[in-house]
Amino acid sequence: MTDHCHPNLDTPPPGGFCRTHELNILLLAALYAVSRVLSRSLAFNETLRDVLRVLHDEAGLTRGLIAVVDAESGKLGIHTLYNPDGPQADDAQYGPGEGIIGLVLEKPRTIKLARVADEPRFLNRQGVYQPDLPFIAVPIKAGGDLKGVLAVQPEAPEDGLLEERAQFVEMVANLIGQSLRLAMDVAQEKSSLLEERDLLRRTVRHQFGFDNMVGRSAVMRRVFDQARLVAKWNTTVLIRGETGTGKELIANAIHYNSPRARNALVKLNCAALPENLLESELFGHERGAFTGAVEARKGRFEQAHGGTLFLDEIGEVSAAFQAKLLRILQEGEFERVGGSKTIKVDVRIIAATHRDLETAVDMGDFREDLFYRLNVMPLFLPPLRERIEDIPEIARHLLGKIGGDQKRKLTLTDMAQRRLAQHEWPGNVRELENCLERAAVLSEDGSIDVDLIRFPSSRERSSPKPPRPAGIVAVDPVSGANSMAPPPGEIDIDNPNLSERERVIAALEQAGWVQAKAARILGMTPRQIAYRIQTLNIEVKQF
Repeated sequence: MTDHCHPNLDTPPPGGFCRTHELNILLLAALYAVSRVLSRSLAFNETLRDVLRVLHDEAGLTRGLIAVVDAESGKLGIHTLYNPDGPQADDAQYGPGEGIIGLVLEKPRTIKLARVADEPRFLNRQGVYQPDLPFIAVPIKAGGDLKGVLAVQPEAPEDGLLEERAQFVEMVANLIGQSLRLAMDVAQEKSSLLEERDLLRRTVRHQFGFDNMVGRSAVMRRVFDQARLVAKWNTTVLIRGETGTGKELIANAIHYNSPRARNALVKLNCAALPENLLESELFGHERGAFTGAVEARKGRFEQAHGGTLFLDEIGEVSAAFQAKLLRILQEGEFERVGGSKTIKVDVRIIAATHRDLETAVDMGDFREDLFYRLNVMPLFLPPLRERIEDIPEIARHLLGKIGGDQKRKLTLTDMAQRRLAQHEWPGNVRELENCLERAAVLSEDGSIDVDLIRFPSSRERSSPKPPRPAGIVAVDPVSGANSMAPPPGEIDIDNPNLSERERVIAALEQAGWVQAKAARILGMTPRQIAYRIQTLNIEVKQF
């Protein structure tokens, strides 16, 4: 836009502006309004009509039309037409050189006409343009390519300022082209992300599909059938079984084959955190709720909204925390730590435990109402020793995984398979995987024979001992004082020479491997001893 008075116009009155200056000020305000409209949203199609409305209301450029190039036909099709008082856009198309719009398609350039009726190729297919008024058509480009045409008609006859108005329309078309290019880039990136997301979903669903889960024994097929049925509903599931039997894999399969698969599967090991951190992890906290809470944080329940929350080792939470957990399971609502606002969530619960919860309820270590709230659909995973026929298939699957990590092919001889089938596998599939990985490391050529299948010694495995006899009264030979000495074969847990692992194992042995009893012997809470069992890699014995 020029900033000087038009030479054919009258001299402005003293202290006033010439008409060119007045138009420039008007168009500058309109240009600012157009830029605000285009920056308001990346939904490009929604903003075009607003741009044409601004040109109509603030720049005196009426009957705005935007035509876009069709990628398949190469023709210009009417996309948006702003004509508040007359006909709206139809599905008219323009080929190269067809009408004034087609002239811009044939040779992208600005066309400005003082009187549109003087152009013989004026078609006026929409029937909205006034023949006696000027007409301006400008190409819209994005990345150097013609993407469309912006056409407008000044609302008054030619007044000598057509050039200024044409320059303004070119600026608007340039802004539209920049916004279009940004919208195209965003759309392409979004399309790529959606394609990647769908691929990942298909991969995960295939990976955790029930048909791909390892195990062909009758007892495992029954578990898979039950999991497949319950996956379709929002029923709470309690997965029970010894450590290492694959409870988390079943939880994955249930979620990724459920209607909630499009939303998150959030996991939390309840035995891995002390109670104060467990509450913050599950429920979240507000800023300043405690030292170090520098900002508000969503908990696992909020993160799992619309999806599934997997609570592993649910049997290890304290009685006080069980009450808080019961409320959200019943009502679906909670408050963040340090907050007073009640938050409602839609979350499916899948819980897992290796504990005998019925015994824990009888002993008062686990709330009965919470047990029944969780035990809606129980799934019992059998230990590996009860499905020996699955060992060859599981071993082949694990060797494929280990071989992938080692980037070589691993094989298992028949003698090695028979050796695996003779073991009791107190650590279940996890112990089998460790055994095979150890054998793979020792194998130079990738073939695993029976001599490479090695199991920990009985001392390393801390196999359970028979119930201990009553304590024996001993007499100190120096002081003559009576003391309770441990029975023969039993380790004194107060012996300062014992490591922490040995003390925990000794307490578990004395308690018959009932963790609640062992915790009382050591002066711990059930969750504390469960955490030590996990961190010290102690295989829990089941009876």
